[in-house]
Amino acid sequence: MQKKHSILLGITISISLLLIATWYYPGGSQADKNAIGYNWKNNYISNLFGENAVNGAGNASRFWAIAGMIFLSASFALFFVEFSKRIPAKGAAKIIKYIGGISMFFTALIATPLHDTMITISSTMFLIGMFYITIFVLKSKLHIFKFLCVGCLLIYYATLYLYGSGHVKFLPIMQKITFATTIVLILALNYFTKKEDFQYTKPGK
Repeated sequence: MQKKHSILLGITISISLLLIATWYYPGGSQADKNAIGYNWKNNYISNLFGENAVNGAGNASRFWAIAGMIFLSASFALFFVEFSKRIPAKGAAKIIKYIGGISMFFTALIATPLHDTMITISSTMFLIGMFYITIFVLKSKLHIFKFLCVGCLLIYYATLYLYGSGHVKFLPIMQKITFATTIVLILALNYFTKKEDFQYTKPGK
């Protein structure tokens, strides 16, 4: 129970720090390099991590944003570790625990100059972990979670498609939608599922 609340607490701290970061962001976005302040429609979350803002000013939001990303990554990693204990299939549980958990290490590194490479690595590993979780949810009687898991994956894939194809006009918005839906799904899985929901699978299979 304590660890469940630790995940919520970590995510809450992360969101708070990222919101503070947007407040201190000097300005500049993909739509207007000379804009003042953070534009939720045209700025990426990653704009908060640079030493300088898009408009060239020193980025006072940077340390708030990096701290927020560290808390978020740690919270998500804890979720994968704890959720894996509910999966009776040992092989799948290890994939969720280690692949999902380790992906958060690379997610934290998104806040560094290795941003693009870390997105590729962390997204791939994160999606593997979430795919395994989704498979077990689809086999369960958790009907609402079936829609939530599939919907979250589809939104994530759509965002990665926009990123990879260079269609960036709506990418900042999709990035935030992906961010929000992933957090909602993880908190819902954390609080409203239990080990008994997945006991239909034989251990070790």
